[in-house]
Parts: sequence; structure tokens; C-alpha cells
Amino acid sequence: MKKVIFDVDTGIDDAMAIAYAVNSPELDIIGLTTCYGNVAVDEATRNTLAVLEKLGRNIPVFAGADKPLNRNPREGFAKHVHGEDGLGNVLDFEPQTSAKSEYAVDYIIEQVKKLPHEVTIIAVGPLTNLALAVQKAPEIVELVSDVVIMGGAVFVPGNVNPYAEANIFTDPEAAEVVFASGLPITLVGLDVTMQTLLPRQNVDAWRNAGSEVGEFFANMVGFYHDFYEYANPGIGGCGLHDPLAVGVAIDPSLVKTKYIGVGVITEGEEDGRTVPLSEEEEPKINVCTEVDAPRFLEHFLKRMPAGQ
Repeated sequence: MKKVIFDVDTGIDDAMAIAYAVNSPELDIIGLTTCYGNVAVDEATRNTLAVLEKLGRNIPVFAGADKPLNRNPREGFAKHVHGEDGLGNVLDFEPQTSAKSEYAVDYIIEQVKKLPHEVTIIAVGPLTNLALAVQKAPEIVELVSDVVIMGGAVFVPGNVNPYAEANIFTDPEAAEVVFASGLPITLVGLDVTMQTLLPRQNVDAWRNAGSEVGEFFANMVGFYHDFYEYANPGIGGCGLHDPLAVGVAIDPSLVKTKYIGVGVITEGEEDGRTVPLSEEEEPKINVCTEVDAPRFLEHFLKRMPAGQ
């Protein structure tokens, strides 16, 4: 069982990823750290606590970065994608639990040092918390077991513009720090996540399962489906971006990777673009290039609350 710190900016696909992760016996989620991104950090923290409460799980949550590493935040959040509350406008309660007082960055450093070579970090938002941890305690680079990141579009177009994927675009300098750190990274980007679509009929099945948590997730993901259909008419589903990162942490054989260096453009028209570097350039990371989408989708659906 892998000990996991799960770094999130909880919007709709983060919520699905959290459900998938906590229902996977291969993973021991020791803590969740939150970051601004899809929503503000206080909203991401609230949403994380709310999702855990719906799932009946009590896992510590630590609030982290509220702005990019060394630039002003970009205007607005992805409310058109994730809803005003970040959860498809279905959040009708305040969670009963609260985040821990410890800063997320310090928690990451503390746990990696306490559990050397045991901690897997799954990061599915902007990479600010991880970049801050590496800057504050560079020695953790040698102590992390592995890092699975949802982010980037190395060989395909972006999703916020023709060049950049949203997580990297939100804080390109943080991504640059993390990719150049020497951490053992697997990058699960748009190269593969746009091949893993969740059909609407599967979500309708959650609603028809007759459980409160199934209906909660079905209503939330329905909002996400509506956005995907509006943005990509006829697509027939929504992207399982963050859940795929969880899937790869559970079973790396779901994907094929290319071991290359990845750079990040941090200015100009292509700000936030992830680019493959020459074969000679170090350090290298594992960039996912192919995915067994049917096998992943089957695995994901079995682990979702209404699929059990």
C-alpha cells in the first residue's frame, strides 16, 4: 500500500479523483493538501472537506498556497467549468470538519522526512505547494518515492489556449521549479487525459443507484458534462484528468511513457506551454503518451461510490 499525499485544488474532477483514491485499497491517503487553482484556496479546502464528509472519510486536510510562486494571480477562476462553488453548484452544506492548522508546504516536508522513500505525491492542481516545498527543503527530492502530476500538454494542444494546460498555466514558474528539481515524476497531461472520457450514461447510473453520495456526484458531474458538451459539441463525455493521475499511481501499466526533459515557457504568447527538451538535457521525467482508456475507465467506475 502506497502512502500518498494528495495535492488538490478541488473542483469537479478533483472530487472524482478523491473518491477514486480513497476507495482504492492500494493507496493509503495520509493527508490532502490544497492550493488555489480551479477555485480560491479557502474554497478548495472547503470542497475537499465536504467531499471527504460525503464519502464518510476522515483524512487530515492542510491548506496551502493562495497565489502563484512569484507572479500575480491570473484573473478569475474556472467557475464556468466547475461552477460557482467549484463543485457544479451542488454544495448545499458546510463541512463539519476543519483543516488542520499546519501549512500544507510544511506538512509535505515533514511527512517526506518522517517517511523517507515511502511517500507518493499525487498533484492535480497548480504545482505551487510542491515548488515551495522543494525550495524550502531541497533535500526532500532524494526522499520522495515518486510524484504523479496531472498537468501539461507536451505533444498536444493546450486547453486554456492553443499552447497551455490549465494547471501549468496557472503557475508556470512553479512547474518549472518542479520539473527541474530531479524529483521522480510521471506527468499525466492532456496527451492522455483527453482520451479518457466519462460518458454521461455512466453518471446517470450513479444517480439511479439510490444513494445520497451517488446523487451528489451525479449532479456535480452533470455540470461538468454540460460544459464539455458546450465547449466540444458531440464529445459525448467529460475528461477524467485528475482521476487518471490516481489511476497511474495505482497501476503504472495503464500508460506508456517517454523519458524526456520538459521545459516550461514562462512569458509571451506561449506562457505556460510545456515543451520537450533535447535528449541530452537533464533532468528527465516520464511523460505519458498512451493510455489504455477502456481498462482505466472500467477500473475507475468500479471504485466510484455508486459503482461499488
